[in-house]
Amino acid sequence: MAGGTLPGTATDEAGGSDRVVFHVDMDCFYASCERLRRPELAGEPVVVGMGYEDGETIGAVATASYEARAFGVESAMPIFEALDLLPRRADADPEDPDAPDPEAAGRYLPVDLDFYKEVAGDVKAVLRDCADTLREVSVDEAYLDVTDRTAWDAAGAGAAADAAEDPPPSAAAGPAEARTLAEGYARHVKERIEREAGVPASVGVAPNMSTAKVASDADKPDGLVVVPPGSVESFLAPLSTAEIHGIGPVTERTLAEMGIETAADLAAADPDGLADELGERGPELHRRARGDDDREVTPTGLPKSLSRESSLSPTADGETKRETVSALAADVARRARERGCLYRTIGIKAVEPPYDVNTRARSLSGPVDDPDLVESVAFDLLAEFADDRVRKLGVRVSNLDFAESDQATLGGFEPGDGEGTGGGRSDGVSDRDGATEARSAATDGDGGKLTDWVGGEPTAAASVGDDAEESEARRATERDDGQASLGDWE
Repeated sequence: MAGGTLPGTATDEAGGSDRVVFHVDMDCFYASCERLRRPELAGEPVVVGMGYEDGETIGAVATASYEARAFGVESAMPIFEALDLLPRRADADPEDPDAPDPEAAGRYLPVDLDFYKEVAGDVKAVLRDCADTLREVSVDEAYLDVTDRTAWDAAGAGAAADAAEDPPPSAAAGPAEARTLAEGYARHVKERIEREAGVPASVGVAPNMSTAKVASDADKPDGLVVVPPGSVESFLAPLSTAEIHGIGPVTERTLAEMGIETAADLAAADPDGLADELGERGPELHRRARGDDDREVTPTGLPKSLSRESSLSPTADGETKRETVSALAADVARRARERGCLYRTIGIKAVEPPYDVNTRARSLSGPVDDPDLVESVAFDLLAEFADDRVRKLGVRVSNLDFAESDQATLGGFEPGDGEGTGGGRSDGVSDRDGATEARSAATDGDGGKLTDWVGGEPTAAASVGDDAEESEARRATERDDGQASLGDWE
């Protein structure tokens, strides 16, 4: 369904002052992507990395599934250590008594960035549709301010009052006792990610960014933790200082030397003493331990593209495909106009079962704002897939121009630029025999070039900063969810 306030989630004037922030964190993202196209890997220990093939001696783990972590495998671990803890399934020979036990062996897979970016694009499309304000932190992590989409009101409060009954109990982990509209909307976001992108996510719901981040980590994988206003400090109090957003190993050790080991200890500490030890970060971390974080969720920058996608029951029906593309094109063009941007490239995505992703795009001679042209070009590109069954369709405009500039006229449109016929390519991408295609910077498919999704912005933790000697290393080598940063593999 399209984004917007769900039925029953409209905020009223009196109760709309409390912010509702989601932190969405994908679970073992690379491993989840591999399971998306290899369903037989469900429940198996999966390690994504490099250097595990015979003859290779250097490599590291990019991410490890929770099943692999049970054997001690962690992200950024040298691959030879991972292999010692969890032998490769390919090396398990039931006929060889010296071979590893197949039940104690794992699947090792190479990093496939193009495919992960495609899936990340699907996740990103859902998040942008579900929130008016979105801060993309990395390929698998984002903050959403959904205050205008939902509220902290108890779900069914009106009906419960009429019937003199209490609101239903919360079905989420965390201190929330009654089910709130915010919890329902978070569950809606989780379900859309699972349905439209095919990968699981954990969501933390809280009145501020730092608490939402802690909440998303509290019940992984596939978790939902709700921390309503008034419960933040009590939720944080028993946690170790390492779990407070912005505290890395060096700061944790410094606090421990001061006798501060829990968030409650940190909240009760003297801010001046913390400032003496940690500088200006000390009072900031003190406030966060008390649940005091007034930062606003701010976008990481202007988007590089705008897109909408729609999942379908696999179909080859031409009319269904054209109607879907027409609706998507109209919506994308509307969103571009609302944001005051022009676009130079129009493209489509067609996903054939089970997950064969195809993108086609056409570049214009100059930036335009023309909804009819978006639909017309999208239809032309769709013609290549006229006889194909598809399970998802998408329309995208890219190479956005937010500056005031002259708009190209239709007379300046060059249909020959990258236009293909028959089974040929129309956007400079590889032929359709692969599940993922390499794309040029100008004509990549949605999720293909994530400069607005990866690597363009430091983590929110950097606003108070981990210790100088650890912040870059921590970001580059180890994520809280056990996944190495995507940027390390590019």
